[in-house]
Amino acid sequence: MEQKRYDLEKRFLHGGDYNPDQWLDYPEILQKDLELMDKANTNTFSLGIFAWSTLEPEEGVFHFDWLDRVMDNIAQKGGNVILATPSGARPAWLSQKYPEVLRTNGHREKMLHGGRHNHCFSSPLYREKVAIINRKLAERYHDHPALLMWHISNEYSGECHCDLCQENFRLWVKNKYQTLEAVNQAWWGPFWSHTVTDWAQIESPSPIGEMQVHGLNLDWRRFVTDQTIDFYEHEIKDIRSLSPNVPITTNFMADTYDLIPFQSLDYGKFAKHVDIISWDCYPAWHNDWETTADLASKVGFINDLYRSLKQQPFLIMESTPSGVNWHDVNKTKRPGMHLLSSMQFLAHGSDSNLYFQWRKSRGSSEKFHGAVVDHDNDEHNRVFQDVAKVGASLEKIKEIKGKNIDAKVAIIYDWDNNWALNDAQGFGLKSKRYPETLQEHYRYFWDHDISVDVITPDQDLSKYQLVIAPMLYLMTKQTMEKLNAYTKKGGTLVSTYLTGYVNETDLAYLNGWPQELKDLFGIAVKETDTLYPKQKNKLSFAGKNYDVHDYCSIVENQAAEVLATYQDDFYAQSPSVTKHAFGTGEAYYIGARTTGDFLGAFYGSIIDSLDLANPWVEKSDPSISVQQRGENHYFVMNFSEESHEIMVASEGVDLLKNESTVQHIQLAPYEVKVIRTNAE
Repeated sequence: MEQKRYDLEKRFLHGGDYNPDQWLDYPEILQKDLELMDKANTNTFSLGIFAWSTLEPEEGVFHFDWLDRVMDNIAQKGGNVILATPSGARPAWLSQKYPEVLRTNGHREKMLHGGRHNHCFSSPLYREKVAIINRKLAERYHDHPALLMWHISNEYSGECHCDLCQENFRLWVKNKYQTLEAVNQAWWGPFWSHTVTDWAQIESPSPIGEMQVHGLNLDWRRFVTDQTIDFYEHEIKDIRSLSPNVPITTNFMADTYDLIPFQSLDYGKFAKHVDIISWDCYPAWHNDWETTADLASKVGFINDLYRSLKQQPFLIMESTPSGVNWHDVNKTKRPGMHLLSSMQFLAHGSDSNLYFQWRKSRGSSEKFHGAVVDHDNDEHNRVFQDVAKVGASLEKIKEIKGKNIDAKVAIIYDWDNNWALNDAQGFGLKSKRYPETLQEHYRYFWDHDISVDVITPDQDLSKYQLVIAPMLYLMTKQTMEKLNAYTKKGGTLVSTYLTGYVNETDLAYLNGWPQELKDLFGIAVKETDTLYPKQKNKLSFAGKNYDVHDYCSIVENQAAEVLATYQDDFYAQSPSVTKHAFGTGEAYYIGARTTGDFLGAFYGSIIDSLDLANPWVEKSDPSISVQQRGENHYFVMNFSEESHEIMVASEGVDLLKNESTVQHIQLAPYEVKVIRTNAE
């Protein structure tokens, strides 16, 4: 797709969610916003995200004059508009007149009007009303000089269990399995006499009904993703036809303080339907349970996932210049952190740093959420000045915009696997921690300034020298064949405990560990010992003992080289880490959950053998992250409250300060440098 205006914009996007519809009775505020936009060095604003009640205050009555004025004013300033569709929150008149548009929860209770995304994606009436307002927007603004891209709805999420959704789920199941016999085989119907004999007997999982049929649970989650994507495709139909050269996105999310991938939707699937991935990132900086570097590594992981899904730069659609309003403790950013955290987004492939929100709401739940413009309306306060500094900095480094990242290491993340593993009633119910474990493996590479792609199992593996696939509890035969082919052709593969237990419908593999994995790793996994939280074992690797916890695979060695052995319990001296030559590649199996010191030693030896170390960084520091973007640009970032230093291979220019850099680089707390080296 030709993305004319988007491609012509050479600046990093800086600005964020702007809600002038909240301030139409305050013209002096709207005028002040225009003045402050220049002073904050901002250039891009997302409009209309929750503006349906202002755009259509009563059914069939549309008011666009206010939006015309705002978009025209932004265009006159040379700015950009990311124009949203307003489906994320329906107006009260719509819920009152057509209550069937509201969701039904898992208890089969019809929801009341309110909140966000409280609407049924199956509802023909809701789809009709959304199509009307979306087409009106597309007809009016498709060629507006400020329109940069379309922002569809906002943070899609949630599910509905109404009769319409039940019928759509049954159709989805029927299309997938064709026959009831196939459904019963896939879901293991005879268990607890849950064989279905009529399509009408199929219901979504419910706390007042069935929640223990794991194949049903897994397919319901897949259906929710597919249904959400189908609704999104419905939303963009007229927009795509009326503005084919304007890219379309919807904002993805992360989950929990650990910033793990959003759990409710398979973004691997969703990514195929957007032109550009955008997402909303809200780290809990300065918390009291981890170091700044610990959190920064997690931010790096999730950014690398969303960049890797389409193998292209992404956008940060929402962040905060200060605090938020929904963490347990909403701490403001310390001096220096806003510039540092903003640069980290760009370092991992973002072409924007946009905020929620431009101006603080005066009332309701987000009136104390961080914003560029506070209630004091003052351009001189610290937060506003931090934003202005970021905007000025983005202008200095705009030559980097559009450049991608070339990674030779990949970590596989699989939404299906996460759903199935979380559902598994075995192992440690609180210790499975699949996405957090991937973050722990990622940490070695972040500490050592090695670029990583975080990919899904269906993505191409051929470009990577090292592929890491921990805890693929659900592994299809196709994935096994893909990993075997990758390794056979010379790739290096790492896998771990809790791998290869069930197939794509969450059925255990017959005859134990699959033969394809036995051939690949040269071992057979016979048991998994699950440890209580205070219990430990040890493994001996390269002459040193390392603690292991949570899980210990008990394996039978068939053809592998034993790299480490357990030291305790009935399986003492049996293999805990193995290596197997397969074709022209190598497959490693880590049988136990270890601490970071083992992962450091283990991956250090592999990085040395594959020569994957960052050649520009001669002496690294785990508090300083170095990320390369493009051929000769390096972001050097100190995620620490103390000064640290590194040694690099060549001199360059710090674009932020327009001054030469030397090979010995010292950074103050929270300091960041963006260096262009002399080598092209």
